[in-house]
Amino acid sequence: MLSRRSFNRALAVGAGAAALPLSARRVFGAVAGKTLKFIPQADLKNVDPIWTTAYITRNHGYLVYDTLFAMDDKLQVRPQMVDHHEVSKDGLTYTFVLRDGLKWHDGAPVTAEDCVASVARWGKRDAEGQKLMGVVKNMAAKDAKTFQMVLSRPYGLVLASLGKIDSNVPFMMPERLAKTDPFKQVTEVIGSGPFKFEKAEWVPGAKVVYLKNQDYVPRKEPPSGLAGGKVVHLDRVEWQYIPDTQTAMNALSSGEVDYWEQVIADLVPLLRKNKDVTVAVLDPIGNQGWLRPNELFPPFNNLKARLALLHMVDQKQYMEAAIGESRYWRTCDAWFFCGTPNGTDVGAEPMKQDLALAKKLLKESGYDGRPIIVMDPTDIAILHRVTLVTAQLLRQIGGNVVVQAMDWSTLTSRRAQKDPPEKGGWNIFHTYSAGVGNDDPVANAGVAANCEKAWFGWPCDKKVEELRSAYAFATDPKKQKQVVVELQKYLSTELVPYVNYGQFFIPTGYRNNIKGVLKSPIPLFWNVAKT
Repeated sequence: MLSRRSFNRALAVGAGAAALPLSARRVFGAVAGKTLKFIPQADLKNVDPIWTTAYITRNHGYLVYDTLFAMDDKLQVRPQMVDHHEVSKDGLTYTFVLRDGLKWHDGAPVTAEDCVASVARWGKRDAEGQKLMGVVKNMAAKDAKTFQMVLSRPYGLVLASLGKIDSNVPFMMPERLAKTDPFKQVTEVIGSGPFKFEKAEWVPGAKVVYLKNQDYVPRKEPPSGLAGGKVVHLDRVEWQYIPDTQTAMNALSSGEVDYWEQVIADLVPLLRKNKDVTVAVLDPIGNQGWLRPNELFPPFNNLKARLALLHMVDQKQYMEAAIGESRYWRTCDAWFFCGTPNGTDVGAEPMKQDLALAKKLLKESGYDGRPIIVMDPTDIAILHRVTLVTAQLLRQIGGNVVVQAMDWSTLTSRRAQKDPPEKGGWNIFHTYSAGVGNDDPVANAGVAANCEKAWFGWPCDKKVEELRSAYAFATDPKKQKQVVVELQKYLSTELVPYVNYGQFFIPTGYRNNIKGVLKSPIPLFWNVAKT
């Protein structure tokens, strides 16, 4: 963790470098005007975006890797690494042809074999990918630039799955890395994206550096959302991890950094007074808060204990504590995001606070007073605040709560462990999910209930998986909406894989000399220029 003194010392070193002659500054990687200094939401420790769904790793992935398809700002799927594709008349065979000029960062050409291996690895970890791979009968390269995917039955979400923009994103890797066990991290960071990861300058807990990929060939179309031409105007992007929000605000206000990914709402009024800073919401739908229980161990392996959590939560209480300004949050009982086609609260009526009922349910679950381990990511203000609210409410309904403090990157590693809570495991953690990419039952990893393949917490329920499949294969929007309502009712009464603690927006702040910032739920560094 970077102390304020260490941060200021680092800035002083940077200022000294800026005083060097132009040729010397180029030795350090870039002319000052072509270097963007960015405060990310968390420290980057895990660098494999297939191994983890952590957003900090996903964001890292978008600099380093590229995707076959991507969604534009209207959420339409567009080709990215793919030049063109064809679908057979029976809807069973998809043929994909890669565009020219694709190279890995080590100079090797991107091949169809690389893409086949990458899709296969992603399909073992991602909830939407697992559904897709369940209908893939065969997938193989036809030549260096062409591969085919043959299905066992028509499936309408093939392109939507390959073009999904949220974790786990189907990023492409070289075949030798993509053959890594998906439950183990890759050993190298080699992509074909617009930036290269500069491992020699990576200081966990302090700094991550990305350099412009000089060999990257962008598409010709203008940028739109995650799609279109990824034209890079920067030579260097530096992520500077500053967990103290006051220090981060001061650094942005003074121009010591250029861009702050997540401005805490408490500090927005102060930043708005700075004529040199823009504060904006770039995410069109926002985020849904998740209180995630571990279903492998007591007490939350019992439905009544999970229902106790559902009736314990008051979204307004959580949002006021975590977000503050009402313009940045709303209460929402929909499992699949208010403001989206699936954003209905029909079937989700049980999402109301009733502490007496919650206490009764926890007792009826057979809870024996054992410690309930709640992981607390103290370096992410929103998640730290909601953790404290949960701890207080759990104690009110009879829980013996142990809050264990850690940084977010440590939490994202620990949540993957299936050890009992008393042996280094956990009972509860909090996170949030972006609406763009999680607004339907197939894409939303939090509702997947496919047992050992499920997201951390590992819910296991055959009925949920049947309903998710029914949604995936439904071609009529009315039928899909019926499935959503039925699934919401079941999730709210018979499973409770997580508890929604509110829907909210996180402001972003950047200096006014930063131009070309794209509207997206993900911070993007192409099209961005520093004047």
